[in-house]
This record gives sequence, structure tokens and C-alpha cells, in this order.
Amino acid sequence: MQDTSKQYDAVIETCRSLFINKMSDYGSAWRILRLPSLTDQIFIKAQRIRSLQQNDVRKVDEGEQSEFIGIINYSIMALIQLEKGVVEQPDLSTEDATVLYDKKVASTKQLMQDKNHDYGEAWRDMRVSSLTDLILQKLLRVKQIEDNAGKTIVSEGIDANYQDMINYAIFAMIHLEISNSK
Repeated sequence: MQDTSKQYDAVIETCRSLFINKMSDYGSAWRILRLPSLTDQIFIKAQRIRSLQQNDVRKVDEGEQSEFIGIINYSIMALIQLEKGVVEQPDLSTEDATVLYDKKVASTKQLMQDKNHDYGEAWRDMRVSSLTDLILQKLLRVKQIEDNAGKTIVSEGIDANYQDMINYAIFAMIHLEISNSK
């Protein structure tokens, strides 16, 4: 589990660095995005990953890793939007957004550690393609919950689904890093 924590932190550092750099370039323009828009952005990223995994020909020179980073960062933005609400104008400084980012990462990492304890790191035996499929399944669930105006009968809420997507994408990134270092 110690390796997982370090590997998790390394992936997050890459994602966080990109988030901060984009905040410097664009500010918090993403704060105007409604949750379905963020969900659709994540869906596009996950669909592209699945396409890359299934097709031999690539016409855009970006691999799976950059798309997984997008899934992680958009999911964290969605968690922030759930907490703060949507605004009409950008309203967060880079520093304030980074504090919120770190808060969402901390709670999501804790969820991963709790589940890893109970599941015995079963994700290590999974394929990246299976993690991609699980992300797509979570996205379809979120879309259905959004279509139901956020109401569920027995299911976990949207926030838990975003957290699971973050963790699945991080697991995929760890797998890809391990396979690239061989």
C-alpha cells in the first residue's frame, strides 16, 4: 500500500501542475461550467481513450495518459462545482482553486485507501482497458443521475462517482507508468 500512496501522489503531482499552469493561462473560466458540461468533457476523454485502445491508427499525437489527466482534473473541477456551485464569472484565484483542488484530492485519496484496504489492491490485476470501461460506466451513471435531477433511490451520489473516476484514472496512469518503465 505504501507504493500505491507514493505512486498516487506522483500522478496527482503531474495533474496538479497542469491544473495550476492552466489556471495561470485561463484563470477559473471553468467555474461557469455546469455539471453536465463537465461530465460531457470527461465522457469525451474516456471515449477517446477507448478509441485509442481499440484502433491501430492514431491521427492525433496524444496518448492515453494526457486523456487520463484530463479525466482526473475535470472530475476534481466537478467536485469543486458540487461544493461551490456554478458561477456566471470566474471567481477563484489560482491559490484558492489550488486549495480546493488539494482538499478534493485528499478526500478522494482517503476513499482510495479505504477501498484498497477492503479490496486488497485488486486494481493491480486489472487491465487499463477495464479501468477505462469502469470510468465509462460511472459516466453513464452520472448522466442518468443528472437526467433524474440528482435524485437517486439506492445509489451513491454524483460525488462518489466522480471520486471513483479519479481513482480509476490514477490506477490506469500507474499501470501505464509501470509498463512504460519496463
